[in-house]
Amino acid sequence: MKKKETVSENYLEKIPVRSSYIKWTQSDDGKVTLEIENTGFFNRMAQKFFKKPKVSYVHLDNMGSFIWPVIDGKKDILSLGEFVKERFGDECEPLYERLAKFFQILASYNFISFK
Repeated sequence: MKKKETVSENYLEKIPVRSSYIKWTQSDDGKVTLEIENTGFFNRMAQKFFKKPKVSYVHLDNMGSFIWPVIDGKKDILSLGEFVKERFGDECEPLYERLAKFFQILASYNFISFK
């Protein structure tokens, strides 16, 4: 019996791309809010029977609000990390672990995809 081969890829070399269906706004103080429209059969039922909202709002923290507008589909996570390091300094450490987790969460909700 053969052992399963594991393929290791460098997560930091992935290039994030914002989903086109996500609307977002940036307030005067720089905070980014993502607007997600709740569509689909189950969401419509929840809206009708349980008074759930048609639009959900996701408020990003300082670092997320700094990163979101910079995502352009050309920069990989490593180069985005350099921008974050310049802006936040030691406050963002451990930088790449936090960035990897941030992008994993965004990808799990389909807010971004990777090239």
